Amino acid sequence: MVAIENQSQGQRAAEAAAQPRIPREARRLLHEMAASWADVADCRALQVIPLKGAMTNEVYQVRWLNGAPATADGGEVEAEAAARERGVRKVLVRIYGDGVELFFDREDEVRTFECMSRHGQRPRLLGRFTNGRVEEFIHARTLSAADLRDPEISALVASKLREFHNLDMPGPKSVLIWDRLKNWLKTARNLCSSDESKKFRLGSLENEIAALEKEFSGDYHGIGFCHNDLQYGNIMIDEDTNMLTIIDYEYASFNPVAYDIANHFCEMAADYHSEKPHRLDYSKYPDTDEQKRFVKTYLSNSVSEEPDAEEVENLLQSIEKYTLASHLVWGLWGIISDHVNDIDFDYKEYARQRFEQYWQKKQALLTS
Repeated sequence: MVAIENQSQGQRAAEAAAQPRIPREARRLLHEMAASWADVADCRALQVIPLKGAMTNEVYQVRWLNGAPATADGGEVEAEAAARERGVRKVLVRIYGDGVELFFDREDEVRTFECMSRHGQRPRLLGRFTNGRVEEFIHARTLSAADLRDPEISALVASKLREFHNLDMPGPKSVLIWDRLKNWLKTARNLCSSDESKKFRLGSLENEIAALEKEFSGDYHGIGFCHNDLQYGNIMIDEDTNMLTIIDYEYASFNPVAYDIANHFCEMAADYHSEKPHRLDYSKYPDTDEQKRFVKTYLSNSVSEEPDAEEVENLLQSIEKYTLASHLVWGLWGIISDHVNDIDFDYKEYARQRFEQYWQKKQALLTS
């Protein structure tokens, strides 16, 4: 659906129900921004295009036709379309979802976003309004679920993730994962009925989290600035340069790098653009060879340098164990989201699958 804003008042009223929910304050900001751009002929002649795949926020591409004429060699349709597309100004509008304060502090997230921009990590922050912000629109393609299994793209992701982990970010470099789990468990138990709590075995998770924290104590294989939500939709690729951009830092914090890689591997089971985006297919979890290739690339300092075999094996073992923490995090996230978010996504079923994987993985590790 595309909403055209430069319509008559009658047309706007007739189609109001079909319009994307861009707040009035955000529209004023967009008009002001566009009015300052010399290449935009009419700051109010904008299009609002909903972008799919977001599960926490509402995300829109907003575009204006600029004053440059569209031309095409020999009247070819494709060339004309490409020329017209080059004459379009675009930004991304992010409207924050309901209940996000239960997951993270928005002001902390915005500070992280601004700091990432100063580090040269895109996108840039262009403006803020009460319940959202305007970001630079990156002219790149969002990865698909299938892309994560492509060996060349996976190697690019591994290298980019190493760069991300090494960013010099402000704040104490202490592990957040355990406090996050404890806080989210408390929130989930407060929101759930007794039947729901029993169904998801929430009563046993406090001990599970404490046991994991004790077992993993000191087994961090290094602390880095972690994304903590590296699913395919948060990675973009410029297909002309093969450069990757990691986006959406809402859950980012310092954590064991093994946890961040484990979480990325778990995300390979998801396809959030399928007919049933909540369904997870763990047959797509990377096999041993895929994991080893990823870790070798991650640990390599140059194309020609092979990492130490023992270091590779140690990190792989840590990653395997940290999948447990990933399943608990996103299981609890699913339960909380089911109570506070109205996005069309079966959060409860998603949570059920993550907890199921937790118990299966725990049993497999105990018997291995």
